[in-house]
Amino acid sequence: MKNTIDKSRQSIAFKLLPLILTIAVIIIDQITKALVVKYIPLTTLFSSEGVIRVAGDYIRIIHVRNKAIAFSLGSSFSFNVRKILFAFAPLIVVIIIFAIYFRNNEFTRLQRWSICGILGGGIGNLIDRFLRPDGVVDFIDCYFFGILGMERWPTFNVADSVVVVCGILFILSFILQIRSDSKKSQENSNE
Repeated sequence: MKNTIDKSRQSIAFKLLPLILTIAVIIIDQITKALVVKYIPLTTLFSSEGVIRVAGDYIRIIHVRNKAIAFSLGSSFSFNVRKILFAFAPLIVVIIIFAIYFRNNEFTRLQRWSICGILGGGIGNLIDRFLRPDGVVDFIDCYFFGILGMERWPTFNVADSVVVVCGILFILSFILQIRSDSKKSQENSNE
């Protein structure tokens, strides 16, 4: 009986510990956005006031708002359509991911941490979608050397960065897991 309780506690801790990353991402994302809103004037096409050059013209901190999704896709949609598509639909996705996260016992440690990073970034941007009527605060602006016809990469924020990095880690973890399972399968068939 005691062994079952210990395993249950370990399983709960295994699932809860990575949520620290979710909380940390939300806090860091919201603090950086609040600082940008407070100290950097909104950048427009006609004004570059408040642009902070971090690495010359390669990396800059600016203040822009994104009322759509990645790369400003959907910015021409009406306010109500944007609210449904870009706020409520992602909220439902976040809830579903949380449910899958807690019900699944097969995720590896790296997969759990990756999911929690993605959730933190997603929630960070959802907070903006619900509480900032002018849109999600984006502020990291990078030179893109004309690749894909873009002089500059679309402006992003901490939440976006974490979602991308953790998404890549999540995919890599599955590739590594498949390779490991394949190797074990080969070893078992050789015996």
